[in-house]
Amino acid sequence: MSKKRSETIREEILIKVKEYYAAQQDELKPFAIGDKINYAGRIYDENEICNLINSSLDFWLTSGKYCNQFEKEFASFLGVKYSLLVNSGSSANLLAFMALTSPLLKERRLKRNDEVITVAAGFPTTINPIIQYGAIPVFVDTDAITYNIDVSKVESAITSKTKAIMIAHTLGNPFDLSTIKKICDKYNLWLIEDNCDALGSKYLIDGEMRYTGTVGDIGTSSFYPPHHMTMGEGGAVYTNNPLLYRIIKSLRDWGRDCMCPSGVDNFCGERFTKQYGELPLGYDHKYVYSHFGYNLKITEMQAAIGVAQLEKLPSFIESRIKNFDYLYQGLKEMDEYIQLPQATKNSSPSWFGFVITVKKIDDRNKIVQYLEKHNIQTRMLFAGNYINHPCFDHIRNDDSYYRVVGELNNTDRIMNSTFWIGLYPGMTKEKLDYMIQIIKEYFNK
Repeated sequence: MSKKRSETIREEILIKVKEYYAAQQDELKPFAIGDKINYAGRIYDENEICNLINSSLDFWLTSGKYCNQFEKEFASFLGVKYSLLVNSGSSANLLAFMALTSPLLKERRLKRNDEVITVAAGFPTTINPIIQYGAIPVFVDTDAITYNIDVSKVESAITSKTKAIMIAHTLGNPFDLSTIKKICDKYNLWLIEDNCDALGSKYLIDGEMRYTGTVGDIGTSSFYPPHHMTMGEGGAVYTNNPLLYRIIKSLRDWGRDCMCPSGVDNFCGERFTKQYGELPLGYDHKYVYSHFGYNLKITEMQAAIGVAQLEKLPSFIESRIKNFDYLYQGLKEMDEYIQLPQATKNSSPSWFGFVITVKKIDDRNKIVQYLEKHNIQTRMLFAGNYINHPCFDHIRNDDSYYRVVGELNNTDRIMNSTFWIGLYPGMTKEKLDYMIQIIKEYFNK
């Protein structure tokens, strides 16, 4: 049977796309001293572009076959039962938190004024959903070495109102999952792992090395360009709990009760036969809503990129580990001036960045400006201490909005003395050597 003309044209287009990519690569100039070194960036080849173009030619603009493929393959990679794509890592955190407020969870449902233990030294979207819903974030200090939650202070933060712990693996360095999981089991708390900066990190728990994000009740990922893999925008929520999966899917898809895939009608065979709420008997199940939900789906074109990126993820992880080790070896002799990052015990981090704490408190801004002057991008450790930001001005010191347990001394140290530089797979030896050289140059002046 002869090919359709459209199929032949599609093949020709994709051949030209590959030629375009090859030509583009030939025109790239090698790194030269003085060129800007970004802290992160997207790494891709002709496969991502071909998938993107192939998807666009189908012109199925919402979720479809590529989304389904990615969700299945991503769940398989992580070793979890369920994975759902969303439009960002921030949306993933929002859905993960809001899932715990579902009436379907009955007595374990998280309600307004309930408490969620977290840290102030992180990215805002780990905390914002808690405040936006009307629950109370309870801030615990961080550990001075790993930059993660200080597990020795967690139990003292628990009250009768505590329902969950929601924390991130800082810059890819896993928090002490073993201790946190034991606390959650002891007090019947939910655990949300914000895994947006730690995709591919592993932690030894119960005698098994498991990917971070898969130990707690819900894990989240981000596919924003600086992260371990990208779709441009995008994120994922994953779980092994079928009820949580059902809730998250409902919340992502407008809050609807129907589980039909996009573009499919009457998957259950009972679309017009049941009674829901106080609706008329037989009301179309596709328009029945069991949650106050959102529309946080992703497009086919983004998922098509993700499918190609997922194949590269193991090599991305390997590169990050290799680049971390190279920077560490190059800078370890500077320990008089800077504190270098240390992996959490029993973990194998897939590092997002190389975090540095300057030992003299007044040096951080000076070295950051020196690096930026030499075209080396730097980043703060996100919010530093989130409580000090302008968005807290109208609620600061009001315990009806948030609570602090003990002192946040290490959190403030992060705010005042910590920054990080890149180690993403696009870093060459020349770039890494240049960053090491400039950091040493600053302190040896």
